[in-house]
Amino acid sequence: MEGLGSGGTGVQTRRFCDVLGREVTVPHPPRRIVSLIPSVTEICFALGAGDRVVGVTRFCTEPPAGVAGKARVGGEKNPDLSLIRRLQPDLVIANVEENRKPDVEALAGSGIPVYVIYPRTVGEGVGLLRNLGELLGDPGAGEALAARVEVALEEVEGLRAGQAPVRVFCPIWKNPWMACNRDTYVHAVLVACGGENITAESPERYPRVTLEEVAAAAPEVILLPDEPFRFGPKHIPLFHAFPAMPAVRAGRVHCIDGKWLSWYGPRMAEALPALTRVILGDPGAPGGRMAGTRS
Repeated sequence: MEGLGSGGTGVQTRRFCDVLGREVTVPHPPRRIVSLIPSVTEICFALGAGDRVVGVTRFCTEPPAGVAGKARVGGEKNPDLSLIRRLQPDLVIANVEENRKPDVEALAGSGIPVYVIYPRTVGEGVGLLRNLGELLGDPGAGEALAARVEVALEEVEGLRAGQAPVRVFCPIWKNPWMACNRDTYVHAVLVACGGENITAESPERYPRVTLEEVAAAAPEVILLPDEPFRFGPKHIPLFHAFPAMPAVRAGRVHCIDGKWLSWYGPRMAEALPALTRVILGDPGAPGGRMAGTRS
């Protein structure tokens, strides 16, 4: 990030370097924001910039009341670029993985400042809160959100003290079954919360697996998130065909909120300790159910 300037227009601007190494000049503060990432939309509102958000994707659901009146610009992979241009944003926020490079280039080529992010670790997710606070003109708000998450991480460290990592299978898709390797944010969250991701060493970022392969890897916990694939209680019996699997034998197949795993932002403060308790186990939970499960 560099300092303030006016660019000869009388409008104060700041220059930021995004994850692609591009210099992005943004009004200070930006007044018309389009977010192409659901979790970032939530962060914008948490930073007090919700009234300046003019466009969001159809998958942006949080906060419900805040996004209800915003223009919907399509999906992450197929945004309506003409509509985005008509909204006249002075900042678009995109993600390397969730959004397509040609769309980013097309918007930037139209003279629209596009700031691209790509957190890969929990620490980078925390850093993003500070970065967006700076980008949106309220570094104090970004610092406050980041500090909340850092307190949660201290709680997670306490929960994990003296605990061995727990072998976890966490699919993100079905038909075919797919999971995540170590080069993903989901993996980083699992590890931070005390898990040992059984698909971590796959050469593919999103490896396809069979349930027979999963059973052979002997996971101690199975997590079924409700996004991107909408896993739910009806999918738990699919694992009962493998009664020797430790997770099945112990009754530790759990449906969880998918946002715990893939949404970086203020919800990390609650999600990380909750997920840690699910992974490590909560002996006091009635019926052997883990705290925070939705199954």
